[in-house]
Amino acid sequence: MTAPLILEAGPVLRVRLHGDWTLARYRQLSQAQLPTDASPILLDAAGLTALDTAGAAQLVRLLGAEQLGRLLPDASGLSDERRALLRAVAEAMAGREPPPGPVRRWSDGLVRLGALVAGAGRQGLQLLGFMGLTLSTLLVLMPRPGRWRPTALVAQIHQCGLNAVPIVALLTFLVGAVVAFLGATVLANFGATIYTVDLVAYSFLREFGVLLTAILLAGRTASAFTAQIGAMKVNEELDALRAQGLDPVELLVLPRLLALLLTLPLLTFIAMLSGMVGGALVGLVSLDISLAQYLAIVHEVPVRHLLVGLGKAPLFALLIALIGCLEGFKVGGSAQSVGEHTTSSVVQSIFVVILLDAIAALFLMEMGW
Repeated sequence: MTAPLILEAGPVLRVRLHGDWTLARYRQLSQAQLPTDASPILLDAAGLTALDTAGAAQLVRLLGAEQLGRLLPDASGLSDERRALLRAVAEAMAGREPPPGPVRRWSDGLVRLGALVAGAGRQGLQLLGFMGLTLSTLLVLMPRPGRWRPTALVAQIHQCGLNAVPIVALLTFLVGAVVAFLGATVLANFGATIYTVDLVAYSFLREFGVLLTAILLAGRTASAFTAQIGAMKVNEELDALRAQGLDPVELLVLPRLLALLLTLPLLTFIAMLSGMVGGALVGLVSLDISLAQYLAIVHEVPVRHLLVGLGKAPLFALLIALIGCLEGFKVGGSAQSVGEHTTSSVVQSIFVVILLDAIAALFLMEMGW
């Protein structure tokens, strides 16, 4: 098959077009090239049998729009129709440059940071608004026992609380054992191995018990809340509830919120006990600390440390439940949106729990509590 472009060297480089310059031969036309050091060109289209806009665009790519415009008046073998087509394509492509690549500036990082801060601010405002809506709905329902939903509440308590007991107890037991091992390793250098008991007791009563439990429920329960409500929105069940005059906040949010408010303090207490049992096992096996001695030291720990840990639990429960339900209501109409908001609810819940726990720890330390 004859090449679509034939070059005849001489005092003047002659470019001969041959065959069909159409979309059907686009792959072959796109491979044609001209020498970079080409002398003045003459265009010969006597061998051109067919031409369309795809072929004209390739010719403009080879010669350039301005140069093709200069060659068209003297080109041989071109009909008026093809000459007009080439001129129109050249004019349309004249001045068209490839899009510039992204220019990275030092301020781009600040722009992205500002966007993240603005997004976090919007998320915070939405959470505060949803919290106000939920609490106002709760206040409206409190004097109306006929509208309470004990069955849904008990079902959520079973799902959020009872089903979570094994994983919470196992995890905190293992963490308690690890903390005891680490504490004993360091304190043994000072001959103060007995203080491992205080280390385990203080850490689990004040921090680890409530923090580990809240993080577990943020990953386990907040994601479940988002997925359940999000699936209902995708299936248009929320619209069906509203069409019947029912409030989704009353039916879906309040039972989950109250269930988590009741179960998280109880799970926190179980986590505290499990963590100290793990520490007691390590002390009994590796540190020669008897169980009676361990319990006697734990008995001397002030009760305020227990109250500090339990006092954080309702706040964490409130935030985890609200974030999980809010992300469920924000789900769009696709399964991908359900997955994205489920992930977002887990990340937000864990972040908020750790942030508030750090703030509370600093505040209580400064207050001497």
